Amino acid sequence: MKATAEPTLFDRFFRDPEGNIVIAQKPNLPILIWGATTALQFLNFGGKFQTGLELVSFGILFTWAWLEIFQGVNYFRRSLGLVVLVGMLALSL
Repeated sequence: MKATAEPTLFDRFFRDPEGNIVIAQKPNLPILIWGATTALQFLNFGGKFQTGLELVSFGILFTWAWLEIFQGVNYFRRSLGLVVLVGMLALSL
């Protein structure tokens, strides 16, 4: 019986369960919505609509970061979610 090699730190950090190196991936729905609401904020509608865009943008990015932390395919993606979440909270204080 042949023993399998223990995965290295590099493997754990950058590889998904199938063995592919994953740093970036195609955008998922939360990132697409966040991008759209962030782009719309540059039009500066003002008032309640602008505030609504800011809230939706923050909420969607928070959701994406949370999902990455707990469902990211590797440690890099989970770390990325944590960095984004901590950065968002730090900037909102």
